[in-house]
Amino acid sequence: MHGLASLLAFSETAKHGGFAAAARELGTSPSTLAKSVARFETSLGLRLFHRTTRQVTLTTEGERLFQRCQRVLAEFEALQTEAAGARAAPSGTLRIDMPIVYGRKILLPLLARLVRQHPGLTLDARLSDAPVDLVKDSIDVAIRVGDLQDSSLAARRFDSQTLILVAAPVYLAEHGTPRSVQGLAAHRHILFRMPGRGRDRPQQFQVRGQTVSLPRDDGMRFNDGDAMVQAAVLGLGLTQVPDFMADDEIAAGRLVEVLPRHRPAPLPIHAVMPGNRMVPARVRVLLDALDEGVASRRPAAAKPRAR
Repeated sequence: MHGLASLLAFSETAKHGGFAAAARELGTSPSTLAKSVARFETSLGLRLFHRTTRQVTLTTEGERLFQRCQRVLAEFEALQTEAAGARAAPSGTLRIDMPIVYGRKILLPLLARLVRQHPGLTLDARLSDAPVDLVKDSIDVAIRVGDLQDSSLAARRFDSQTLILVAAPVYLAEHGTPRSVQGLAAHRHILFRMPGRGRDRPQQFQVRGQTVSLPRDDGMRFNDGDAMVQAAVLGLGLTQVPDFMADDEIAAGRLVEVLPRHRPAPLPIHAVMPGNRMVPARVRVLLDALDEGVASRRPAAAKPRAR
């Protein structure tokens, strides 16, 4: 097995129709090239060229091999180009899709630092809670919360999200504070209608070491997390949101956490990319920034005031 060098010797000889011109292209001697091609034919057990004193022409087997050889060499050249780009300084447009509130509150400050550190980068940030097709929509990286369903994607976990149940003190003063998950049935709820899916996200709680989902038929519905938080601040009911969405309101005393001991297990947050691709430099620096920046985003977050 002679590998890439043999394929290249064969391909250049076929393209130039002779050993002399092909040898000049490859920077070797015609005799050396002819011997390499002959060894390649012997290893395959095929005659690839008709030889005359003036030129060489492909046999039927040679024609078939030449077409496949061209595809292999083109793929190898593309791989070399892609690998060189991965080692180069990050530049070009970084296309990232991310959940609306997590993207705005957590990732945009990180992305701003990244663009300042790498002036060759430009940003195409898409904030949406609806699912996207990475390949069809030409997305470099998508940020996804929860367990991944598509095994064809490459993924790196870099963060987690904890759901907390919160309510305004004025609501709890009027309706009482639930002391158990079962007691939630007597309360008003503010629910999240998942964009693009037409259904509500069920509330989740830890009960006896197990995560239980509680779908609700009644309640107010919003397709925006910030609106849910504000509705809770206004005393319209209990709502379950990611902790980072309610941190400021909890710190200001406008919301308190309810049933903190029943928080569900944290949800993983992944950066996902199309599989089977070399990671370009612009994506590589983003992944590094996610690992470094998100880990320290709230080093001294105050514990929520709970009831």
